[in-house]
Amino acid sequence: MALAPYVPSPFDVKLASALGGRTAQAITKAFGYQTVGEFLAHYPRRYAKRGELTSLAELTIDEAVTIVAEVRSVTERPMRQKRGSILEVSITDGRGFLTLTFFNQRWRAAELKPGVRGIFAGKVGEYRGARQLAHPDYELFTSGEPTGAPALDSLGATAPVVVSVPTDKARQWAEQPIPIYPATSTLASWQLGKAMEVALGGLPADVEDPVPDDVRAARGLLPFGEALRLVHRPSSDADWKRAQDSLRFQEAFVLQAGLLRQRAERRSVGAAPRVPGRFSAEFEEKLPFTLTHDQVTVGGEIERDLAGGVPMNRLVQGEVGSGKTLVALRAMLAVADSGGQSAFLAPTEVLAGQHLRSLVSSLGPDLAARLRPTLLTGQLPAADRRRALLATASGGAAIVVGTHALLGDQVTFADLGLVVVDEQHRFGVDQREALRLKGASPHVLVLTATPIPRTVAMTVFGDLDVSTIAELPAGRSPIVSHVVALADHPGWENRIWERLAEELAQGRQGFVVCPAIDIPAADATAAARRAAAEDDPDALADPDAPPGAAVLPTLERLRAHPLLRDRRIEPLHGRMSADEKDRTMRAFAAGEIDVLVATTVIEVGVDVPNASTMVVLDADRFGVAQLHQLRGRVGRGAVPGLCLFVTRSEPSTVSRERVDAVAATLDGFVLAQVDLELRREGNVLGANQSGGRSSLKLLRVVRDGDLIAEARDAAEAVLKADPALADHPALAGALARRLDEAERAFLAKG
Repeated sequence: MALAPYVPSPFDVKLASALGGRTAQAITKAFGYQTVGEFLAHYPRRYAKRGELTSLAELTIDEAVTIVAEVRSVTERPMRQKRGSILEVSITDGRGFLTLTFFNQRWRAAELKPGVRGIFAGKVGEYRGARQLAHPDYELFTSGEPTGAPALDSLGATAPVVVSVPTDKARQWAEQPIPIYPATSTLASWQLGKAMEVALGGLPADVEDPVPDDVRAARGLLPFGEALRLVHRPSSDADWKRAQDSLRFQEAFVLQAGLLRQRAERRSVGAAPRVPGRFSAEFEEKLPFTLTHDQVTVGGEIERDLAGGVPMNRLVQGEVGSGKTLVALRAMLAVADSGGQSAFLAPTEVLAGQHLRSLVSSLGPDLAARLRPTLLTGQLPAADRRRALLATASGGAAIVVGTHALLGDQVTFADLGLVVVDEQHRFGVDQREALRLKGASPHVLVLTATPIPRTVAMTVFGDLDVSTIAELPAGRSPIVSHVVALADHPGWENRIWERLAEELAQGRQGFVVCPAIDIPAADATAAARRAAAEDDPDALADPDAPPGAAVLPTLERLRAHPLLRDRRIEPLHGRMSADEKDRTMRAFAAGEIDVLVATTVIEVGVDVPNASTMVVLDADRFGVAQLHQLRGRVGRGAVPGLCLFVTRSEPSTVSRERVDAVAATLDGFVLAQVDLELRREGNVLGANQSGGRSSLKLLRVVRDGDLIAEARDAAEAVLKADPALADHPALAGALARRLDEAERAFLAKG
């Protein structure tokens, strides 16, 4: 059901009208905000506590601090690798010293003169052994009255805006929380704060609230307008904490309302029922093993969805090797029993070929001959491609396995009843939608081997039904994981290759994984790292650190190693053609190659039961989920698995923490929680589905699971009573604003 007509809101006012053209342009360029509502949702990332100031002698690296100090000296030096200069300001509190670093901002020397005092806020970093604040926020004291700031519309100019406070008012001023905003090199936090004052001043006293009055009152939440004012201009810590609580619930409530509406709209469209028949029965009779309890349970959920008359939209998550593909095959057989076809979308040519071979093997020769599983990829010879296209269009192929080639305009299906997507995160929303539109409301089954915590699934996949296969089939061998910490034990490096050779001597095979294919020239790499360290305030890593491991040089090293030079060692990486990769994987699966030196092209789906050893070089350069996926390539049969995570990271660093966490447990659901805490949620409603910049503002699914569940229940009750939100215009307006055109398209595609 369509939403009630949209009513214009004060939040729709263009930034240029509210703040002036130059200010709005600067903010839009930096953050993309176009309206007052979007800008007001640019909440402070933290609040500096002026009354609890940190001593310079007690600062620790990576700590966010606010300090009162005096400028002692100012120096300027040119950058070594590019044009420009670095301004270094030494400050002291009488007991310790700290350096403020500014890149290409020499004009700050006019205000940061020796003897000037002020409050400085930022994150403590370290560069070449010295502690520093890179591009800190600061506000200066003067002995007189506050200086007048330039007109707000000059924010885009190069001259600074200095907020000065008379010394006799310093104590009162220092007791108020300082909102610190996410800033850029061209827009400082205090500039955004001045603009926020103006934006807030333009709001009416009583703005519309998307959370209904009864829902808000039951939870003791602040009205929307009051929460906005207190989150941006608090008088005490209690103010912004209560404001954040109210805004966080509102964010969860609006998000869940959007996901629930999409779920309802999808279920309003009919789909052809698909019921198991002769193919399914024949397959079940010939199964050489017993299904796990989880496989039976999830299979039953899928079977009910397929027969229900509405399009299935289900996510099946499970550990590597838990039998997700078998569950998908049973669903494809049910569709074939009703005369329909299934499309199995795989992320790479290698995996598409492997999935086809696995499906044919599982079906057996008789069923395979009747169902005609067909491969369709971009690298097929012309004659094979024509045959595959004809089999797909005529309905002769009941199961079509392929890559992005399935999305092409030339590919048509006679009756596409089911779309199976392997590893959804590897496909864009538009790609999945292009395949779904090749059928009349086909069912959709998404498989992922990256476990997702319940609250993440609820938020990110709120319009999907989620099934979990946590139980591994009987007969899977254990995997032993070790962190090889070369920073602590440099002499261990040769032991890695000794251990690999020992496994090979028992007739087994191994993987060596590197984060890169090749290494650029050493001097160019060092220069690039130095430039990054000088030009990027957040690039605090050692610019002279050695480059990471790479496939091609590692391949040559292993072929020359005394213990391995008689072994068959081959590369596998993204620069190889599809045919080369397929030939290499076939040879490895056949035992003709002893060791594959590869990139993460082998992360998902590669299944070689004889492979026992996984060596991951520079493991700290991979994410938690990647490391867990890579480890899942071994221990897939009767051969025990050994995984060596090799790292040069120092103890207690975040990168080392990732590696240690993966080595400590085989439980993917525990690791998913760790991964979420380290990487955050990604863009919940857009195409960027994992990691990176989150589209959430205050809500964090790792922390707010109970709140999300509560908001979902509240939104469900509102929508049940008022599906079109005719009696809730503020919520309808919030949904329209929250879901921009791209995000609405994302929800429509699912």
